[in-house]
Amino acid sequence: MQPHEATQEEKPDVPVVSGKDAGKIARAAFVGTALEWYDYFLFGTAAAIVFNRLFFTELDPTAATLAAFATFGVGFAARPIGAVLFGYIGDRVGRRPALLITIVMIGVATGLIGFLPDFGSIGLAAPIMLAVLRLMQGLAVGGEWGGAMTIAVEHAPIEKRGRYAALVQVGSPVGTLMSSGAFALVLLLPSEAFDAWGWRLPFLAAFPLLLIALYIRLQVEESPIFRELVKLEERAKIPAVDVFKQAWGRLLVAIAAAFLGVGGFYVMTTFVISYGTTTLGMDRQLMVNATLVAAVVQIGVVLLVGRISEKVGPGRMTFFGGLATAAGAFPLFWMIDTRNPGAIILAVTIGIALVSLAYAVTGALLTELFPPHLRYSGVALGYNLAGAISGFLPLIAVALLGATDGGSWTASLLLMAVSLITAAGGFFGEKLRVKDKAIVQ
Repeated sequence: MQPHEATQEEKPDVPVVSGKDAGKIARAAFVGTALEWYDYFLFGTAAAIVFNRLFFTELDPTAATLAAFATFGVGFAARPIGAVLFGYIGDRVGRRPALLITIVMIGVATGLIGFLPDFGSIGLAAPIMLAVLRLMQGLAVGGEWGGAMTIAVEHAPIEKRGRYAALVQVGSPVGTLMSSGAFALVLLLPSEAFDAWGWRLPFLAAFPLLLIALYIRLQVEESPIFRELVKLEERAKIPAVDVFKQAWGRLLVAIAAAFLGVGGFYVMTTFVISYGTTTLGMDRQLMVNATLVAAVVQIGVVLLVGRISEKVGPGRMTFFGGLATAAGAFPLFWMIDTRNPGAIILAVTIGIALVSLAYAVTGALLTELFPPHLRYSGVALGYNLAGAISGFLPLIAVALLGATDGGSWTASLLLMAVSLITAAGGFFGEKLRVKDKAIVQ
């Protein structure tokens, strides 16, 4: 059924959305999100190939990798706190102000990592400072994704939300492409130069990128649906509390639906890079290049699946994506275990493509699980509680490897379990979707 095209005077209590504005807002949200994820993903790659050697040097290789991934996981643990904080700002003050604060926080934190002395220079203070800056990153990202997705979806015509939500999701592979590409370039340096200063360059690049992202975010207009909430005085007083009281079931479904898109991604990138270089003895450049190829393919998959979801529903697509990834979990790691460069690149690419079947529609599904007055907080909490759990999956996978003498079957089982949880989230999520009332102008 086509949406009714009318004027605001006909239905004064129904917000007006513009198809023309929707594309502009979604593209602005995408660019800002891509730069945010670039900052955040740098840490994951560096944890696998830099921080374990330069910031935890007094530990044996396995313990150092575990410590680096634990620091990596700190950012995920901080994300739900950021979701509560910025969810309050986003649902009470506005979507736009929250997004301006998050972009500044993560840009500054990432840039400062590039200035950190290593363990050899200042000892224990180095990993402590690293953990603090990662905490700051996590707080900012806790409010970033939920806000960018919410403002993009609330500007879009209801029947076209799938494509605009997917456009914001493309920020993730583009951020991966930028961060992996930056590391691929500095890895061309001699090992001594890379360890001394080369690894810092991608982090220092966050400062000029911050200026670009901030300029773009300043062009984003406030959500018409939020403006209507203000007009009707329907804002929640303490949004996060109301989510837990009034929509806890929806929150559980949101966490399950988002689990694979976050956790599966890090199993197939951060963990696989570490597994390939440390356990299989593969060249680290090869492992980083595999994520580059996968990121390019992911962009196309996300955009295509976003369009398809408008026909079949984001919940059904999430359900299918979870089952497909579960079916591929063991074959993917069998390919990686061959130590064949081509097979490794293909496995990482297929793995990310499968994960993206659910990830592409996470934003569209989560935003329709919560009513507008709880949306920013609900979406942010659902996504980031999933992130808080799945951020430790690389750590768990490495620990399981150590306990089973390097058997990749444990990582396969982990990926399968995460996939089936998300399939369940998609099944129930499709039944719980709510639709906003809006006029297309």
